[in-house]
Formats: sequence, C-alpha cells, structure tokens
Amino acid sequence: MGERNDQPQGPHAAEESGAQEIEATVVLGLRITDWPALRAAARAAVEELEFDGIDPEGQRAQLLREVAEDPNAALGALLHPDRLVASLPGIEALGGTLEISVTDDFAPDFAELFPLDDDGDTGDWTLTPRTACLLHTQLISLSDAAYEDLDDHGDDPVTVADEGDWTVFGRLQQRTWSLHRGWRRAFARAFDDLADDLAIGEWPLPRCPAEDVALRLALADARALLGAQPESVADMMGDLPADLYDYDWDGCTDELFGVYGPDEEDGDLDAGQRIDQLLAATHPEGWFLNYEDAEERDPGRGYRR
Repeated sequence: MGERNDQPQGPHAAEESGAQEIEATVVLGLRITDWPALRAAARAAVEELEFDGIDPEGQRAQLLREVAEDPNAALGALLHPDRLVASLPGIEALGGTLEISVTDDFAPDFAELFPLDDDGDTGDWTLTPRTACLLHTQLISLSDAAYEDLDDHGDDPVTVADEGDWTVFGRLQQRTWSLHRGWRRAFARAFDDLADDLAIGEWPLPRCPAEDVALRLALADARALLGAQPESVADMMGDLPADLYDYDWDGCTDELFGVYGPDEEDGDLDAGQRIDQLLAATHPEGWFLNYEDAEERDPGRGYRR
C-alpha cells in the first residue's frame, strides 16, 4: 500500500490549506553593464511570449523593436512579474505591476574608474576623477538636450530665425540644419557613446567625426559651467579627490583628439585643424563612419530614447 497523503490536493488546495495571499514588494538598484547581453536576453524572452488578439505577430514585432532600442523596455520584458513567478515552485501569480525608473543614485564611481597616483607624481597628464565627472555630466546633458530637440522639432529644419530655439542642433554647422530625424538621433547617441566610455573608465576618444564634434561641445560646456558656476561644480564633485590636472581643458584637447582620425599629412596642423579639414570635406551623412584605426562600436547598441 502506498503512504497516505493528508495534504489537500487539487485546484482549491491553497484555499483548503489556509495558504495566504501575499503582496511582495521588491526594490532593486540596477546598473546596466552589458547592454548587448541584456538586449539579447530580452529579445529571447519576447520570442517565448504568447500574444493574444488580432495581430499577435505584429505585437511581438513591436515589442522586439522596443527592447532592441530601450534598456527600460528590455528590463521590463525580463523582470515582468508573471515571468519571475513562473520560475518559482509552489506559487501562482495573482496579478502585479512593474515600474522602472532611471535614478541618479547609481552614478559611476569616477574615483575608482580614474585613480590618481598615490605618490603624487605629476609628470604625465591624466584624466582626473573630477574632470571625468564634469565631462560625463555635460555629455549626458547634451544627449538629453538633443533628444529634447527631436521631441520638440522632429524633422523641422533649423533656421536663422529659430536657431535659438534649438539647444543642440542650432549649434552645429548650417549645412546640418536640414538633415533628417535619423541623423539627429544618431548624433544624440554620439554623446551617450562618449559618456559610456567614461562610465567604464575609458578615455572618451572620438571614433568618428560626429564624436569629435560632440566632444568639442561637451568640453566647451564644461569649461563654461565651471567658469559661471564654480560653487555648483564643487558641490557636484562631492568627495572626489582633487588633482593638479583637474579641469585642464587644454590638456583634454591635446590628449583626447587625434588619437584616431585623419593622418598627420601636414606637420604644421594640430589635431583640431586636421579634424576641421575633415569635417569640411565630409558630408554630414558621413560623420558617423568610423576612423580606420578605431574599434567599431556595437552596431546593435540601440538608442537611449
């Protein structure tokens, strides 16, 4: 004879056993460290979903596009309550919602990413934690402003009359003023690409003409902010260590530009002048072509917005 089982069985077993309905709240602080891997996992999760309605495959295609471009959407696909609960034994989901928001609480630790020499050696120029922090802040701000320009103006051309209404694209060469939304979105991403370099402890070395222009704007804005609001910048730095090379914008120009890019055919030209020549000779549509000696960025990295 088999052993007797006194535990309630069947679909109403939870009610008969006095099982409780529980509302669980989980708060997670997350930092995305590998966007391509996150995107791939989210796409795989979407492929496994079952869609109802008139056009299930259309719904799937739309969600695949969203998770390919938006990290928040990718996280949403992976962290959906139904998906999480399905992996746990002995429980069923009664419903739930997921809220994802971007927080400033998990900013890069620039002191760790750009450590200073303990011996106080000042022989070689270095990108200091405070310089990296301020430059990163300006790159993110410019990216946000560029996306806001897109939201406000779309494909509308910049004109002399409304140049001041554009935060970013009115500052570019006039021959870019009539370019399409896709070009502008790619330029907004150039700020994010350089900011991402800083966020993982790498120098923001421009890999294409668009990034050269983006970094110039960020350096100009960082210099202007420091001159106009030094106390605000000091507050922004918090406990980051100070160094002799803090806010050395001329040093940034000398060290960050020209590592990749046009060859030094004319020895009398500095990196900035060579870049100016390249920009003048290249149609803006070609500004996103990688320099030959620069590593290509992930073509599937998507856009922040």
